[in-house]
Amino acid sequence: MGGQGIDAHQHFWRLARGDYGWLTPDQTPIYRDYGPADLAPLLTEAGIARTILVQAAPTEAETDYLIDLAAATPFVAGVVGWVDLEAPDAAARVRDAARRPKLVGLRPMIHDIEDDEWMLRPSLAPALAAMAEAGLVFDALVRPRHLPALADLVARHPSLRVVIDHAAKPDIAGWRPGDTRFQDWARCMEGLAVRGVACKLSGLVTEARPDWRAADLRPYVDVVLRAFGENGVVWGSDWPVVGRGGGYRRWRQATEELLDGLPETWREAVLGGNAARVYRLSG
Repeated sequence: MGGQGIDAHQHFWRLARGDYGWLTPDQTPIYRDYGPADLAPLLTEAGIARTILVQAAPTEAETDYLIDLAAATPFVAGVVGWVDLEAPDAAARVRDAARRPKLVGLRPMIHDIEDDEWMLRPSLAPALAAMAEAGLVFDALVRPRHLPALADLVARHPSLRVVIDHAAKPDIAGWRPGDTRFQDWARCMEGLAVRGVACKLSGLVTEARPDWRAADLRPYVDVVLRAFGENGVVWGSDWPVVGRGGGYRRWRQATEELLDGLPETWREAVLGGNAARVYRLSG
């Protein structure tokens, strides 16, 4: 698949930092430290040259940690961090973050917030406007129930670049293509695509049954490809979380099968070109 690919969604973490509330000992096999040396061999094997490092804790201290790691890790081309978007000085914090090396986006951990319409609170508007002005991407870590609110957010902030993480985490293990929940998800995704939102082809395997096959993912991947098209789909591994769904190699192999038959220009866009453009990566 070429040697210039981009993995647009990966994580590093160090448990001793203590700010990963979701990462508990029952989260096997990912409850351990993960750093650049663990990922590098997988990238080489897959022919991936660069990555986007994504936050995994809702703290600005973790964002500092990731930016320091990125500075010391040549293959990390960008960082999606976290800022308290409801802080009284949130807009200033966003502007300060945007000046930091390799910081390309911000990601509130929306799927852990009880209020499904949290992103529409007026208190967030100054920070979101500052993100748009600074050219930072809003990584939308959402579930299907959040998609109507996300559509309203995009309408309110048309200049804000938005990328949906993990195709909004459809319940692949519990749904069946064609049922109402699948149709509602597909319709919402199509509506967002029309508004210029992009979507990460990532995180699907951890929403599927443990014995998943590529065929189980195909209906969902087909919706994403059809809705967001050649220029709106961005591939990511969700490593090391993907270890709970078969691992990096298995997901990459499934990706090759799922994209087979697309024109080469389309495949290259999904596997790297779109990430470079959407996140405005240098080089």
